[in-house]
Amino acid sequence: MSVLHRFYTAFAQRDWTTMGACYHPDARFSDPVFTDLDAAGVQAMWRMLLTSGTDLRITFRVLEESATGGRVRWEAWYTFSRTKRPVHNVITAEFTLKDGLILVHRDRFDLWRWSRQALGLPGLLLGWSPIIATKVRSTAAQALAKHREQRSA
Repeated sequence: MSVLHRFYTAFAQRDWTTMGACYHPDARFSDPVFTDLDAAGVQAMWRMLLTSGTDLRITFRVLEESATGGRVRWEAWYTFSRTKRPVHNVITAEFTLKDGLILVHRDRFDLWRWSRQALGLPGLLLGWSPIIATKVRSTAAQALAKHREQRSA
């Protein structure tokens, strides 16, 4: 099984340990919320997201994959924990691979579309603005830092 299939199959099964093992030790991750994580950070992010959510469902399709990279389209359905609002997020992921592992992982999705679903009226009215993007990123970074502290204590 290819690393991208292994990664997303583990994701669908909420297996953050296997997901983490798919990353190269020098891995970098970015998306519109978590803009620059190292390998330990991205592993902690998946652990946090998969252990805190209760109703996540994903589907995926590997669009292309070679020894050096790939692209995946994936979709996630879940309840956003802070607002209890349903979210359906559509993501395109681009990968650089090295030694059969994920070296660079970039997820791209429409943050305004996400914020309209997750945040409701504030997301609809201001989700396009840097103010909301900055607040979402800050809140996510704080949650990840807290999660990492609790795991190391």
